[in-house]
Amino acid sequence: MPKLLPDTQTDTTLSQLLSARDWLLADGAMATNLYDMGLPRGTAPEMWTFDRPECVLTLHKEAIAAGADILLTNSFGGTSARLKHMGAEAQVFEINKTAAALARQAADTATRPVVIAGTMGPTGEILAPMGTLSQAAATEMFFNQAQALKAGGADVAWIETMSSLDELSAAAEGARKAGLPWIGTMSFDTGSATMMGVTPAQLSTLVDTMAHPPLAYGANCGAGPSAVVRSILDLTARAPECPIVAKANAGLPQVIDGQLHYDITPEMMADYAILARDAGARIIGGCCGTRPAHLKAMKQALERRPKGPRPTLEQVVAALGPFAVDADTAEDAL
Repeated sequence: MPKLLPDTQTDTTLSQLLSARDWLLADGAMATNLYDMGLPRGTAPEMWTFDRPECVLTLHKEAIAAGADILLTNSFGGTSARLKHMGAEAQVFEINKTAAALARQAADTATRPVVIAGTMGPTGEILAPMGTLSQAAATEMFFNQAQALKAGGADVAWIETMSSLDELSAAAEGARKAGLPWIGTMSFDTGSATMMGVTPAQLSTLVDTMAHPPLAYGANCGAGPSAVVRSILDLTARAPECPIVAKANAGLPQVIDGQLHYDITPEMMADYAILARDAGARIIGGCCGTRPAHLKAMKQALERRPKGPRPTLEQVVAALGPFAVDADTAEDAL
């Protein structure tokens, strides 16, 4: 079984679960499901932490009922850089703390351990020297967010949908300063790289050199399940010491009658979960478009289907469809 890094983090609930089990199921989409509940288009999902907390709580409970071992908080856009677009930049602490507290409230109703992962997504700004946001300023934004998530009961910081190694590093440092272990995933949505040109190999190299490495790292969002499994194959080819994460979209969104639709069925997401596991992922979940029905099918497949050999790219395509050459990252974690 892969070694967990670093030793000082082995007392976390997540590390204990990873030591005891071959795989863990992370939850699915946040915004997609909140849209189903009536979240208006153009409204940041984070605002429902205050406006409709019962919907967020219900979604967390549905994920637990479907089998999720890890709940991601409703805080993807919880930095001041993102919240300012809703006029809520002064509410970073309250929004993130409450988001974590809602997930914790749901987890406390479970009859088994459920990890609370404080979600931290991109700031939406470009870091210097290409952009105007300094590394120090980005780190401070993420520190403020991580501090609030920890105060609300988060077990780990879950840094996701990153396209830049610099921004990933800033978020990781923010989590470290707040005293939270972290998990990091990038969106390899442009061919086999992120929109900033980062490859899975470059992510692995960064992790290998970090003084405060993650509990796990991997790929999320992107261009659908087949592309995520390809990224997992790339990451596990390097025999990483950290557990690897796969959290794919349920396909690519299509707008039909003004509504977003994803074409991947629960049965296909179950196939994705098996391929991700066989490719070496140990934390498997869904991203945009993934609903509780998808999670339930994934859980059942992971429990019932025996582990198979490492899949080939041809097998991945045959089961999940061709790789999309280019797909826009859904930064609002639909």
